[in-house]
Formats: sequence, C-alpha cells, structure tokens
Amino acid sequence: MLGMALWIIEAPINAAESPVRPGDHIAFVGNTFADQLRSHGFLETLLLQRSMGNPVSIRNLGWAGDMLTARDRPTNFPTEASTLAAHKTDVIIVCFGMGESFAGESALVEFKNNLTAFIVSHRGKKYNGKSEVRLVLVSPIAYENLGLQTPRWEERNRELSAYTRIMSETASKTGVPFVDLYGPTTELMKGKNTPRLTDNGINLNDYGYWCVSRTLADALLPGEAPWLLSVDAKTGRASGRGANISDVKSKGKTLSFAVQELAWPSLAAPVKGQGHPQLKRNLDQLMIKNLAPGNYRLVVEGKPVATANHVQWAAGLGLSSTPTHVNLESYRKSIYDKNAHFVYSWKALNQVHIVGERRKSPSGRALPAEVIEFNELTNQKDEALRAGIRLKNRQWRLVPVTPLIP
Repeated sequence: MLGMALWIIEAPINAAESPVRPGDHIAFVGNTFADQLRSHGFLETLLLQRSMGNPVSIRNLGWAGDMLTARDRPTNFPTEASTLAAHKTDVIIVCFGMGESFAGESALVEFKNNLTAFIVSHRGKKYNGKSEVRLVLVSPIAYENLGLQTPRWEERNRELSAYTRIMSETASKTGVPFVDLYGPTTELMKGKNTPRLTDNGINLNDYGYWCVSRTLADALLPGEAPWLLSVDAKTGRASGRGANISDVKSKGKTLSFAVQELAWPSLAAPVKGQGHPQLKRNLDQLMIKNLAPGNYRLVVEGKPVATANHVQWAAGLGLSSTPTHVNLESYRKSIYDKNAHFVYSWKALNQVHIVGERRKSPSGRALPAEVIEFNELTNQKDEALRAGIRLKNRQWRLVPVTPLIP
C-alpha cells in the first residue's frame, strides 16, 4: 500500500499493479463526486498526460445523487451496459458511499451486500468485446467542518470512515483495487488558514477537485513528478526535472537560459493566495540562487510570467503561466468541451421531446439524429485530445524590475 508522503499525498491502494493502463477505455460511474469530475477536467488531464503515446479514453456516467440501489433514469434511457459496450470499456471507476452513508452505521451490512452485488454484476462482462472488465472502487471524501453549515460534523465523519472501511474490506475480499480518498481529504481538511475544499462540506469546489484529482491519478496511473528547475546565477550551473536547462548567460543583472520542455507541466491550483503547504510539490517550481538583491521578473518568449525578489526566487517560485501552462489550461477546457458533448449525446435534456407531447414536433423528430451527431462529435473531440500539447524549446529571461517591491 502506498503511504501518505509529506508533500504529495497519495491514496492507499491494494493492487499489485496500476489499475489503469495506457490505452484503456475508462468509464466513471457513481454519485455527484463522479459526475462533477467531468466538469473540472483535472483528473482526465492527468490521466491523458500520463498515458500520452497510447492515451486513455474516458466517458463519465456519473449522475448526481446516485447510490448503489437508487439510480433512477428517465423513460427509455439507454442501459448502462449498452453505454459501456458502446465505449468498449476496459475499466470502470466506481464512486459510491457518500449518499449511502446518510443511512448511518446501522446500514453498513446492507451497504456491503449491495456493493458486493454490484461487483458481482460486472464479473465476466466483456464490454470491450475481448477481456473481462476491471473495476476500481473509490471511497467518499471526508466531511469538511464549515461550522454551522455542517451540522453533525464529527458523527458524519465517523459514518464516512466506517463506510470507507467497508469498501476497503469488500475490495480486498473480491480482489478489486480500492482508492481511499477519505483519509487524504481528512488530513487536508485539518489545515488551518488553508482554502476550503468544498462548498457545503461534501461537494468539492474547483480547488478541492484539483487536490483530489492528483491523489486519485497517483493511485490509478502513477506518472512523472512536476517540473523542478534550478539555476545558479553566479556559477551558471543548472538542473531540471521535466525540462533541460542550457546556455545560461548573465549580462548585468539579467539572466537568460534555454529551456527544453521534456514533459507536460502541471495544472496550476485554482485558488487565490496560498494553497495547502503539503501540496506545494504538486506544483512546478523554479529556483534561482545567488541573484543580486532586488526584484526580478521572469519573461518567457516576451511574455511576463512571475515577479518576485531574490530571496523568493532562491526559495523557489511556483510556475503557472508560462506559454506551455497556458496551452495546458486550454487543453483542460477542451476536455470539458468533449465531456459536454458526450452528456448531450447520452443524457436527454428534455424528456418531453422523447416520450412527451413534443415527441412528434419538428424538434422531437430531429432529436434522434442530433443525439447521433453529438456522439460523433464526442468521438472526434476525443480523437483530437490524443495529440496532447506541444512541447518546445523556449528562451527564458530573468530581468530586474523597478521600483523595488518589498
């Protein structure tokens, strides 16, 4: 089992190999947590980055409020099995437990039985047409203490802890990989003067999904660590993880060097100010030592990226807005666009056009063809994501700035 590192929190997982493999067709099923993964795109970006060359393909079948035995769908809605088969699904990421936990600890046996039945229902199924589908269980997150907004906080976390334990035991007994998000989020939620992870205690906000997506990605498909770049302004020595640094030159107080990008950068934390200190190394960093006292601005290909004083540069500054970071953020938005098109092809937005009084109207008659078109557009956008982002050789410059900023 993987432990919790000091800087990068990793979710424990009881599987001998990575549950997700490059080239996998992945489907997410489950509750609001799963449903909203598609809107934020952090996890999908990480999984695509880590499988580039043979990228994964993801369809999100999460539905807000879903539970193992409460998964109501509109009339004539396609079966989950048909959607899994259409995607040629290799692995299903299963996210339940939050909704069920509201029944309290008295319902743990029922939850265990329902979870086991769910796993059994997929045993032997070959949605990809050739091999048995693999499953991964993902626990609910912890309940964040937001004061009066989150009553029964301690009791709810006891319940969530118990449901997480049952998921772990069931996964072990059935030989299914398990990712514990309850433990890592509990630790993050203990932080003082740190950003909130949720809006209401149980539904993650944008920053919360950024935090949890790294944890989940590390458990599903481990990848390279973020960029860590270092330059000594005095000696010209440089080192890089994720990029090579060369041709270091000093002219007065101006420092220039070439950066050859070898790996994708990391998505910036979507939060104003400081995030959780233990997640600092989830961010790309540049350290520049032995600068003359003063303030300096990093400029990449003529575009300002970050400004700090010599002490801050020596300690290391997070990178989030180089041209490649900007390209990666655009890529994440393309993932959202792909997922939105899939929702239009899978979730009918207005049942009145399918089984209601407007089914014979022009818009009702046009709906089947539109659903097919949205599905084709989803596939096209999925194919476009396979190219990833372009890595380049770029010129970086550190230039002194005035007036001095304390």
